[in-house]
Amino acid sequence: MGTYGDQARRALLDSAEELFATFGVDAVSNRRIAEHAGNANHSAVNYHFGSRDALVRATMMRYSDDAHRRRRELIEMLGPEPDLRDLLSCLVVPLTDQLASLPVPSWRARFLRQLRTVPSMIETVAASTTTDRDIAELIERARASVADLPETVISGRSWLLGHMVIDACAEYEERVDREHVEPDWTGFAYFLVDACAGMLAAPVTSAGDFLSSRAESTWA
Repeated sequence: MGTYGDQARRALLDSAEELFATFGVDAVSNRRIAEHAGNANHSAVNYHFGSRDALVRATMMRYSDDAHRRRRELIEMLGPEPDLRDLLSCLVVPLTDQLASLPVPSWRARFLRQLRTVPSMIETVAASTTTDRDIAELIERARASVADLPETVISGRSWLLGHMVIDACAEYEERVDREHVEPDWTGFAYFLVDACAGMLAAPVTSAGDFLSSRAESTWA
């Protein structure tokens, strides 16, 4: 069960994730988060997390250890010569498995989508990706598998894929909530991996440098 402090902290994280997902990170006050969590102390966010930025970061990173373990399991299952879909599965499936483990309605994917609207969090999100050695290695191996394409195209498509995965998961999470359908995150993961592989390896008709400078900011 954990201590009362652990329970209060978890309730604040749940509350923040739902409210941030619904209204946006900058539109929700610490007081509203505490009240939604059932906490009568309006300073609870600062008490348990130290600051609002720390709460946002804690909400972002709360499942990172589980995702890392799942990704490590998938990597260890790879054959000696994994194809592009295998590598992309290691990037996508830890997220969809995480979403599948949450109660319905969940707010996780919609919260991650909202994070992109907060300028102060963009660098933090990018750092959480680039400092994870498994993610960095998977990205490099995926890029190497399409090395015959122009580098600007690979970088631009990588940026698009990072946005596409989060946006698609958020849309599906919202649909499950709105229409009360039984979620199939495993099937959705296969759909996403197929779409990502198709986009990354698609033929090139324009090799312009449109998005390559943005590619390091999002890919997970």
